[in-house]
Amino acid sequence: MIRFSDKQWDVLINNYRKWWKGELGRPILPLIISGADPGRPMPKAPSHHFSNCADFSLSVEEIIDRMDFDLSSLEFYGDSFPLVRMAHFGPGVMAAFLGARLEPAEDTVWFYPPKKVPIEDLHFSYDESNIYFNRIKDIYRAGMKKWGGNVCMAMIDIGGGMDVLASMLGTEELLIEVLDNPKEVKRLCLEITEIWLKYYWELNDIIKGQRVFSDWSSRPNEKPSYILQCDFCYMISTKMFNEFVYDDLSKTSSALDKAFYHLDGKGALPHLDTLLSIDTIKGIQWVPGSGEGESKNWDDIIEKISKAGKKVWPAYKIDPNLDKIIKVVKKPDDLYIAPRYYSMNEKKEGLKLLEKYGAMPS
Repeated sequence: MIRFSDKQWDVLINNYRKWWKGELGRPILPLIISGADPGRPMPKAPSHHFSNCADFSLSVEEIIDRMDFDLSSLEFYGDSFPLVRMAHFGPGVMAAFLGARLEPAEDTVWFYPPKKVPIEDLHFSYDESNIYFNRIKDIYRAGMKKWGGNVCMAMIDIGGGMDVLASMLGTEELLIEVLDNPKEVKRLCLEITEIWLKYYWELNDIIKGQRVFSDWSSRPNEKPSYILQCDFCYMISTKMFNEFVYDDLSKTSSALDKAFYHLDGKGALPHLDTLLSIDTIKGIQWVPGSGEGESKNWDDIIEKISKAGKKVWPAYKIDPNLDKIIKVVKKPDDLYIAPRYYSMNEKKEGLKLLEKYGAMPS
């Protein structure tokens, strides 16, 4: 049995409303404890993952039953809630919807161009019969039948427009085309934006009865939202970003409620000013990367995002420095902290963290 009551849903939603208004008085702090007794035997079906996302021998009912079992072994505290991330079809799965070859791996899914076509002859179109698209729809339908909206099934990782295009052309080829055929790249980016929105809203139509909406980032929202991205931007100038990516971000974020942006790596920082200028992007997730990126002080970036009136999600290890980071932002409500996972043996330690910042329920 999944441990999350109607009262907990009401408190969660009310807390997020206050947070967006700047009235909660603290950061968002989700805490999940693993190792609870699920109350029933483990199903035979494995947990749905990158490596088996293309295994169609499992029925969608078996997949949902295993998800239900896994959720039943968790306890939710602070600002956490029952969530199925639905990211295991891979980052940028829209490429598979458009015909790219999907290749599962242990910790991700890779996408490869279907065949080489001159860019001027390349056109994208919405394919309602795509096997992966329909598989995802069937999983959503089975989840809604099972949970009736009391578990949040997140939006799949559709991908960023330029990242999808890189999967369809190949990254090196796209780097050549932005220089040799910028008009054709722009045309394809616009095509992808329109199709992206069509896929998004068709999938959302199935899960619209949920208590909240989310995406691969695990961030909940009362209305359909998304965390947008462009990992390809690491390799292009700010001028190119404004030419090929800005319109896509502006249009998709305008169609959504309280969109975030996934800013990944030091090489993406030159585009931060552009991102902060888009009013319909309401928050930035800053991911500096591993190694030096995690150990370096990024207070200036966090402060800049907060001063621009955006929510900020520092996506790196900040627990020892949370008090200091709270002082950097305009107000504690500007901070979103990613879900913290603790084992049952570490539960007291986790609850002390919530108590320290006022995130324990009254």
